[in-house]
Amino acid sequence: MELNNIRRKGGLNEVVPEIKRNLVGFWLLGLFNNFAYVIMLSAAHDLLRENANQDEIEPQPEIGSADNETSPILYSNNTGRDCNPVSTGAILLADILPAILIKSLAPFLHLPASLKVSVVTILAGASFLIVSFSHSNLVTYTGVICASLSSGLGEVTFLSYSHQFHPMVISAWSSGTGGAGVLGAGSFALLTHLGLSPRTTLLLMLVVPVGMFLTFFFLIKPSSQGHAEDSVPLVLQEETELGSRMTFQEKLGSMRGLLRYMIPLGLVYFFEYLINQGLFELLYFPKSGLTHSQQYRWYQLDYQMGVLVSRSSLHWIKIEKIGLLALLQFTNFIIFLLQSIYWVSSSLWIVFLLIFLEGLLGGAAYVNTFYRISMEVETRRKEFSLGIASLADSTAIGLAGFVSIYIHNLICALPINNSSFLA
Repeated sequence: MELNNIRRKGGLNEVVPEIKRNLVGFWLLGLFNNFAYVIMLSAAHDLLRENANQDEIEPQPEIGSADNETSPILYSNNTGRDCNPVSTGAILLADILPAILIKSLAPFLHLPASLKVSVVTILAGASFLIVSFSHSNLVTYTGVICASLSSGLGEVTFLSYSHQFHPMVISAWSSGTGGAGVLGAGSFALLTHLGLSPRTTLLLMLVVPVGMFLTFFFLIKPSSQGHAEDSVPLVLQEETELGSRMTFQEKLGSMRGLLRYMIPLGLVYFFEYLINQGLFELLYFPKSGLTHSQQYRWYQLDYQMGVLVSRSSLHWIKIEKIGLLALLQFTNFIIFLLQSIYWVSSSLWIVFLLIFLEGLLGGAAYVNTFYRISMEVETRRKEFSLGIASLADSTAIGLAGFVSIYIHNLICALPINNSSFLA
């Protein structure tokens, strides 16, 4: 139907290349924006373990070396479970709470998109540098916070900016964020498996913020046809269309109407991140041939592959009942909870399959929620709605971070009921 509208305006030959260029651009923006966030979560187990070892044992070999992968670890209990003293949920909180704050404020601030993207780029670069040279949890958290601010501000900025483009850039953006998961978690797992330390690997990721800057300023271009009402670039529109801006009261009123999109999405992400940061590191199979850290990295990659597939599926499958996805994700959480406590299955491959399913559910909820908002919300409210709705998943992830720390500590204090796993 969109192409028919363009044909009637006589601009198909000019517009199609422009649309393709913007689709590629938004895919890259999704990739670059979420990369630092994904890398920090993928490295969480390694960073916390190395910092804990450095605090207690000197000297300690660098992570990534063969000696360190099998070196003794200080347990937080005497139950036999291989638990970090600090849950990876702590990294999640540092990686999401600042994003919640910035997502809450950014939609109400009238700042040029170019300025926001410049800040996003600087924060992303700073996050990789700080964490790379950190040797304490406090400094590590500071770097993770920079990554969180970068990802949060970037998401709300690019989603709001997307209303200037063809509606399918939402799908391209979502697919790019899924790509960030696979490429981020995959590159981290591969490079560390090949012998690079996590800190050296993080330094190599400095190419990511450079790519984001180049993509925004030199690749994408707001649609000139097919969306005549949105054809003015956002930076100029903010300066010239003051009369069409929503008032503060209108924005608050719009938030109530968005709850039907935000609540189901938030529930999916709440259960999803309870699994990721509360239970992943407890799903350890000693007889698999992989170390604990290696298993955690490949869990993250497996999950991100599921996210990529579903976030790229909008062209073929559109889902309206996000509440059903929330119910399925809750079921997934219960299965993982039972496995982490009782070790009911001895198959690592079953866990990999369930983790992939978890990623599919989360990715589908994300892309379908924002697509529905972009298609169902009136044009005047679309920019604000797309930006503020991103607060739903971040808030749910933050709540999951707090709960996951409690779950981690509770399970780590329990004795292992299936000793055959340790044989």
